[in-house]
Amino acid sequence: MQTILDQITALFKNYNDAPITVLDKLPQAGSDRHYFRIHTADKNYIATYGSNIRENETFIYFSKQFAKKQLATSHLLYVSADKCCYIQEDFGNTCLLDKLEQQGYTPEVYELYKKSLTQLALLQVMGHELIDYSKCLTNAVFGKQAIMADLLYFKYYFLDALGKPYDKQKLIDDFEAVSNYLSHTEYKYFMFRDFQSRNIMVSEDDQVHFIDYQGGMNGAPQYDVASLLWQAKANLTDEWKQALLEDYMDAFEKVVEQPLDRDVFRSQYNGYVLIRLLQVLGAYGFRGLFERKAHFLTSIPLALHNLKWFINHQSLGIAVPEFKKVLDYCISDEIIQRFMPVQANADTGLLVNINSFSFIKTGYPKDETKNGGGFVFDMRGLLNPGRFDEYKHLTGFDKPVKDFLEQQTKMPEFLNGVYSIIDIAVEDYIKRGFENLVINFGCTGGQHRSVYAAEAIARHLKNKFKVKVELSHMNKENWKTL
Repeated sequence: MQTILDQITALFKNYNDAPITVLDKLPQAGSDRHYFRIHTADKNYIATYGSNIRENETFIYFSKQFAKKQLATSHLLYVSADKCCYIQEDFGNTCLLDKLEQQGYTPEVYELYKKSLTQLALLQVMGHELIDYSKCLTNAVFGKQAIMADLLYFKYYFLDALGKPYDKQKLIDDFEAVSNYLSHTEYKYFMFRDFQSRNIMVSEDDQVHFIDYQGGMNGAPQYDVASLLWQAKANLTDEWKQALLEDYMDAFEKVVEQPLDRDVFRSQYNGYVLIRLLQVLGAYGFRGLFERKAHFLTSIPLALHNLKWFINHQSLGIAVPEFKKVLDYCISDEIIQRFMPVQANADTGLLVNINSFSFIKTGYPKDETKNGGGFVFDMRGLLNPGRFDEYKHLTGFDKPVKDFLEQQTKMPEFLNGVYSIIDIAVEDYIKRGFENLVINFGCTGGQHRSVYAAEAIARHLKNKFKVKVELSHMNKENWKTL
C-alpha cells in the first residue's frame, strides 16, 4: 500500500506544486481499484490506482473524449506514464442515493433525478459521436450476446439456486427470443451500462456528475434509464418512475432533434427493465447465495418486489411461456418469504446486548441475563491498527481506523461470517419469544477492532431484524484518545 501512496504522491507533485496536507484512502467499491482523496490547502482531488491497465485506459479515453463536449463526467487532470494511476477533480462525498436517503421523495430530489436523466441523454447522444467503440473495455455493442449473458447470469446465480425444476431447453429458447427482440432496438447510442444513483455524484451547487462509466458500450439508451429508475435500493415510487421516464424522453428528443415513437420506445424500455432486474438478481444471488455476503441477501426481497410489480403491470410484448413460468415462480409468496427476514414488532421481547471489551484490561463481560450464553468473538486474528502510530490515539469510531480495517485487514470477511452465525440465532430467538441474547467482541485493547465490529453488528441487526439493541464499549474509559 505504501508503494501505491508513493506513486500517487509522485504523480501529483509532478504536475501540481500545492503541498499535500492529507492523503486519505477511501472505501473500496465492487472492483479492485483503490481510491484516495488528496487534500491541499485550496482544494481536494480524487486519485485512483488500478492494476487493470485496459480498464484504466478505457476510462481515461472516455473521460478525455467526453470533456470535448463538457459532458457531466469526470474531469481527468493527471495520468501516470504506466496508466496505473490517474487523478481527477473531486466532486465530494454525496451521491444521488445519499440525497434520496437523507431527504426522501421530495421535489428537490426529484429535480436531481430529472437533471441526471437530462445529462444522461446528452452523454448518450453527444458521447456516441465522440467514441471509437473498438476501444471499449468489453464488447463494443450491447446486443444479443450481452443480453443473453445477463439472462444466463440470472439463471445460474439466482434461478438455479432456488432448486425449482424447469425445462432448460425451452427456457434457453425463450432467452433467445427475448435477446433477438431487444437487440433490434430502434436506437443505439453510448450506453453507460451501470447508471445507478451511487454513480451519480451531487456537488454542493446541486450539479450532477457521473463516475465509473468504464464499462460503457454502444447500446440501447433505455437500458440506462431502466438501471436508474428501477434500482432496488432507491425503491422509487411508480409515479416517479413514470414521470421521470417522460422527462427523459422529452430530454432525449431535444438532443436528437426529432420526435420519438414513444409507444415503441416504452415497449423496448420495458424489455430492458426486465433484463436489468434479472441481472441485478443474478448479482445479488452471486454475492449473497454463493459468496455468502449477508448485506446482498437483504437486498433480494427488494429486487423481487420490483420484479413482481413489473410482471404484474407491464407486458414484454412477445410470447415466452417457459420464461414467464419461472418468473412467476420467482415472485411467488413462497420465494419472497424465503428471503424475507423475521422482524421484531412492538410485542417482541428480545433485547440484544452487544459489548466490545479488552481481553487484557477488562476481561469478559459479565452476563446479567436470565438465560445466559450468547457469543464471544475474538478479534485478535485481525491486524491491529493500534500497532501503528497514526491510529494509536484513535478508536473504531474514527474514519481512518474504519478505512484501515475495511481495506487492509480481513474484517469484511470476518463480519460476513459473524452475520451468518448471528442471524440464525436472532431469527430463532424472535420466533421463540426469547428475551435476551448477548454478543461480545474482544480484542487486545478494546479500542479499535472490537469497537468497529460491535458497531457494525448493531447496525446490521437493527436494519435487518428491527430488533432492540443495547450497545456497550467496556474499555471506553481507557481509550488512548487525544
